[in-house]
Amino acid sequence: MTTATAKAPVITGLGVVAPTGLTAEAHWSAVLGGQPAIGRISRFDPSAYPVRLAGEVPGFVAKEQVPSRLIQQTDRWTHLGLSAAEAAINDADVNPAELPEYELAVVTSSSSGGTEFGQHEMENLYQHNPEWVGAYQSIAWFYAATTGQVSIRHGLRGPCGVICTEQAGGLDAIGQARRLIRTGSRLVVTGGTDASLCPYGLTAQLSTGNLSTVQDPARAYLPFDSEASGYLPGEGGAMLIVESAEAAEARGAQKIYGQVLGYAAGFDPPPPSAAGPDTIASDRPPALRRTIAAALADAGIRPDAVDVVFADALGVPSADLTEAEALAAIFGPRGVPVTAPKTLTGRLYGGGAPLDVATALLALRDQVIPHTVGPTAPAPGHEIDLVLGEPRHQELRTALVVARGHGGFNAALVLGRAG
Repeated sequence: MTTATAKAPVITGLGVVAPTGLTAEAHWSAVLGGQPAIGRISRFDPSAYPVRLAGEVPGFVAKEQVPSRLIQQTDRWTHLGLSAAEAAINDADVNPAELPEYELAVVTSSSSGGTEFGQHEMENLYQHNPEWVGAYQSIAWFYAATTGQVSIRHGLRGPCGVICTEQAGGLDAIGQARRLIRTGSRLVVTGGTDASLCPYGLTAQLSTGNLSTVQDPARAYLPFDSEASGYLPGEGGAMLIVESAEAAEARGAQKIYGQVLGYAAGFDPPPPSAAGPDTIASDRPPALRRTIAAALADAGIRPDAVDVVFADALGVPSADLTEAEALAAIFGPRGVPVTAPKTLTGRLYGGGAPLDVATALLALRDQVIPHTVGPTAPAPGHEIDLVLGEPRHQELRTALVVARGHGGFNAALVLGRAG
C-alpha cells in the first residue's frame, strides 16, 4: 500500500433510498437478485406522455422519516436526501454533536432541485393569484436546499456546497468532499438524491430526446444492447460519510467500506450545430477517455489494477459506443468486467452516481460483481466485458465508477477495497 493510498479518505457510512430499497442492504439484495424496480409511473397519470415508465421509491412515507415542519417546507427530493443522510450517519455510528462542528461539512449533487414543490406553487400562482404561493417556494426548489437542511439538522457547520452537473454530479460531490478532507475537514456528508417524477419534471427531461418511449419495462432501458432506445428516469439516490483516515481511526470507526483513491472530471462542449455558429469546432476525441485516464493517474494505479467498472450506461446508442470505445482504449478490448445495475432503477440524475458508488462499495465488500439486467444482444463494436446473466464472484481490489451528465459533463471515481 502506497503512502498516498494509506492516507486516502475513507467511506464509513452508507444511506440508500432507492427504487430497489429503503436501506443499503435491501438495495444490495435486490441488485444481486436482479430484481427490476421499473414500473408505470404512479405519482401522476402519465397517459399523455410518451414516457410512462420510471423507477419510483416504494413505501417511502415522509412523516416517518422527516420532521413534520420540514415536510411542508421542502420538496420530496430533500425528504429523500434527509432520510439517506440520517441513515448514513447512523451507519457510520458517528455522533456529530461530539465532533468539532466547523470540521463537519456537507456537499451534495443536485440535478433539477425541488421540481415537484415548484410545480405545485406555480399551479397556485396561475390557477389563483400570488397570495396562494407559499413563502417556502423561495427555498424549497433551490438546488442547495438538501445541503442546507442536512447541515442544519445535524449541526454540520463546516464548508457546505452543492454540485449541479446532472448525473456526473454525484461523483463531483465526492471529489469535492475529498478536497475538503485534504484541507482540514474531518467528516463530509456527501452524495445526492433526485425526485423529479412529476409532470413538470418529466416534461423537462423529455427535452433531451434521450428517454426511451418503449412501453415494455423489460426492454425499455438496454444500455450497450443492439435494441438500445434511450433510458428511463428514476428517483432516489444515496448519501455517504467520507472521513479522513486519521479521523476515522481516532474515533474508532468500526466499519470502513472503502477508500476514495482517485477522481477526475472533464467536459465535452456541444457540437457547433447545437451551440450556434460562433462555436469553435473541436477535433479532439470525447473527454470521457481522458477523464478516466486522469482518475487512474490521480489514484496512482495502472489500468490493469482496476477490477470492475460501473458504467454510465446512458442507453443511447451513440453515447454507449463512445463509452465502450473509451473503456476498450484504456483497458483493452474486453479487458475489465463492466456492469450497469442502474437498469434496475432507471437513471437517478443527481442521485444516480452516488447510488452507483454505494453499490460499488458493497461489491468490494462482498467480492462480487452484480450483473446487468436487460441487455441480451450486445451492439456491434462494443468491445466490453458486460457482466450478464448472474453476479460474477472474483477478487475485487479496486472499482471505477463512471458518470456523464447532460450538457457534456464527465466524471470518474476510483474506489479501493478497505484494509
